[in-house]
Amino acid sequence: MSDTTPTAARELSAQYQPAEVEQRLYEGWVAAGVFAADPASDKPPFAIVIPPPNVTGSLHIGHALDHTIQDSLIRRRRMQGYEALWLPGMDHAGIATQNVVERQLAASGQSRHDLGREEFVERVWQWKAESGGKILGQMRRLGDSVDWDRERFTMDEGLSRAVLTIFKRLFDDGLIYRAERIINWCVRCHTALSDIEVEHSDDDGELVSIRYGEGDRSIVVATTRAETMLGDTAVAVHPDDERYKHLVGTLVELPLTGRSIPIVADPHVDPAFGTGAVKVTPAHDPNDFEIGQRHSLPSLTIMDETGIITVHGPFEGLDRFEARPAVVAALRAEGRIVAEKRPYVHAVGHCSRCGTTVEPRLSLQWFVKTAPLARAAGDAVRDGRTRIEPPELAKRYFAWVDNMHDWCISRQLWWGHRIPVWYGPAGEVRCVGPDEEPPGEGWTQDNDVLDTWFSSALWPFSTLGWPADTPSLAKFYPTSVLVTGYDILFFWVARMMMFGLYAMEGRQPFDVVALHGMVRDQYGKKMSKSFGNVVDPLDWIERFGADATRFTLARGANPGADVPVSEEWCQGSRNFCNKLWNATRFALINGATVEGDLPSAAELSTVDRWILSRLADVTETVDRHFEAFELAKVCDVLYHFAWDDVCDWYVELAKPVLTGEDAAAAGRTRRVLGHVLDALLRLLHPVVPFVTEELRTALVPGGGSIVTAAWPAASPEARDTAAEAEVAGLQRVVTEVRRFRADQGLRPGQRVAARIDGLEGAGLSAHSVLIRSLARLDEPGDGFAATGTVAVGGGVEVALDTRGSIDVAAERARLTKDRAAAEKEIAQCRAKLDNPAFTEKAPAPVVGKIKERLAAAEADLARVSAQLAALAG
Repeated sequence: MSDTTPTAARELSAQYQPAEVEQRLYEGWVAAGVFAADPASDKPPFAIVIPPPNVTGSLHIGHALDHTIQDSLIRRRRMQGYEALWLPGMDHAGIATQNVVERQLAASGQSRHDLGREEFVERVWQWKAESGGKILGQMRRLGDSVDWDRERFTMDEGLSRAVLTIFKRLFDDGLIYRAERIINWCVRCHTALSDIEVEHSDDDGELVSIRYGEGDRSIVVATTRAETMLGDTAVAVHPDDERYKHLVGTLVELPLTGRSIPIVADPHVDPAFGTGAVKVTPAHDPNDFEIGQRHSLPSLTIMDETGIITVHGPFEGLDRFEARPAVVAALRAEGRIVAEKRPYVHAVGHCSRCGTTVEPRLSLQWFVKTAPLARAAGDAVRDGRTRIEPPELAKRYFAWVDNMHDWCISRQLWWGHRIPVWYGPAGEVRCVGPDEEPPGEGWTQDNDVLDTWFSSALWPFSTLGWPADTPSLAKFYPTSVLVTGYDILFFWVARMMMFGLYAMEGRQPFDVVALHGMVRDQYGKKMSKSFGNVVDPLDWIERFGADATRFTLARGANPGADVPVSEEWCQGSRNFCNKLWNATRFALINGATVEGDLPSAAELSTVDRWILSRLADVTETVDRHFEAFELAKVCDVLYHFAWDDVCDWYVELAKPVLTGEDAAAAGRTRRVLGHVLDALLRLLHPVVPFVTEELRTALVPGGGSIVTAAWPAASPEARDTAAEAEVAGLQRVVTEVRRFRADQGLRPGQRVAARIDGLEGAGLSAHSVLIRSLARLDEPGDGFAATGTVAVGGGVEVALDTRGSIDVAAERARLTKDRAAAEKEIAQCRAKLDNPAFTEKAPAPVVGKIKERLAAAEADLARVSAQLAALAG
């Protein structure tokens, strides 16, 4: 071992074992406070607030992707000298958390009503303390470099104050109101749902066509929810539909009810769909509600909050799904069923928490008047205060904010921020702010709580101390970038934009919205338990390490695009980490160092100048891709530089120098090797933090953590196109000889006598020793006879004597077959090119392709013929 080998080099084990490294390193980082952000710092700020995972949640593959992207961005900025804040926290997840605790109570034969509201809420807090937030520990396993001292929870004291403050302001500004509207209702959870809490799937149903009225005054409508006809208050047709103009304004009898309802003309109706006539049930369909409002129709609620029919008559007391076939049977008995289609596949909404079919329901709820807030959110993107990446997804954003409906913010739950509105004995209504005392005796507070998305919409500024004017708010708001999936662009991002601009007087909550896609399997299929293709990132971390898991996800992370992954790719990422480990270990054993100045270009060999030039190009390219949030390209560039340029070429080219007799040259190469590895590890650190920390600690003993090491700066002066061209020529020679050897069936380590001609003319004569070392070629001795020739190009030709190393008869048979294939290709190409009907009519690029094929085939024929001639000799 060289005397220059750092002592730390001996501490690297023969193999990289992530389980022995990751936890130790992470605990050390946290203890050292390297993730902490100081608002008093004079460094430029860079801030990301983590999309808060649910307190009930566990790290799934989507979280792992999202966190890997965020961590890569924050680690790079920290190394670049920014005051980098990545703020962690959790969402209280109103419905999901309440369901968890209610299931626990049900197991002991109790319900929340047995406990009462206060005791139930206390029980939920107890559950959070004992069992909630497991995902925070899992984030540590992934390597999240968040500032744990700043951890927030949407129900903590500070954030609760922020919720009450903004509710009061919105209420006083007339932007919060209470009204009866159609909302998504879960009959199992007994609460309104936001759009994002409704999951749609294509379900089998039944489409029935029903005749209302008699004779030429009758009209046929179709529905998949026959039971809702009990609440019909009109039939609607398009104003321009000639088939029904004579019926508009007349009455038609609603079957089974004895009621007469009007036929109205409304432009919402699509005359090409079905019969062109639709039943209107304003209390149980959002579109019907709007029609009802335009035509002053009554709204009849036909079922209660549990989905039980409440209309007096034979169907009263039936569940909605029991009532559906019962109503159809009754209509059939009266001869009202014109047609039935089953199964009829249609989109059906389900509660994302319990899977129950969602019921559109007219209900008295609290709403945010979104029009002015949404307009401001659209303007912030249009005028460039916030940039959406990739830019093409801005169209989706505008489609949402420019057409946003008022937002239902009340939930019929006990767990959450209770609506701060009180009702007086004489019908008075009072909104109470955080610094106001509730009204006295005789007043009651609204029972509902706020939608979880209401508090999470405040996340970018409430977590920094708002409504107080804190140093953190002044330093880190607006936050720099929001990283999240495109699937919640509408539901969460738009809400944060609206509230951030409103609360912070027109200052956007983030400068950039960087959107990524969904994680899919290697075939592009959505992950689903039913498909059996769901990946547990914790399983991958356990088996392959956090770095391999992160690198696998990052390699597919292009802005806005879905991310395919597979276990095989994760194994490949683990192999990449091992490759880094082995290369660094080799370098350390052979004395690679970062001590002392880097030698000048004039002192360095062509190979050393080449690798430094490649490093300069890679650093510049990586920076460019990071700025464009193209993490997949970052990983691809670094993977090939590390594996191909550094490990497969530079390390191999350096070996003869490191073990040679020229001590000065060896010393210079040791310094270049140390410099390149140091820069490579720092470039890779944001994506694979653990292995890079362990390796750099060995490479730079006493150099501190890589977390706070300086990000490599691109060095344009290090670019050396001449060196790159020269080494590229060397690589071509070695690659072609290796390919020939493989074709001949020669073992990789088997040495073969060879004569190399043309190196001087190609400017490669100085690399003769290296070429022979890498290609396993000996000097030709007495009795040398070429049995194979490799024409490399550029005038370089390598003749090899493979006698005794290969089966000459078998090789001659293989080459004869290759010659026949080349001759056949040449004949086919020439036939096309000699045919005027082809050359005159085919597009120029097609003709060009045929010419390229002909040239390649002719080159193959020349090469194979030369090899056959050599064997014959």
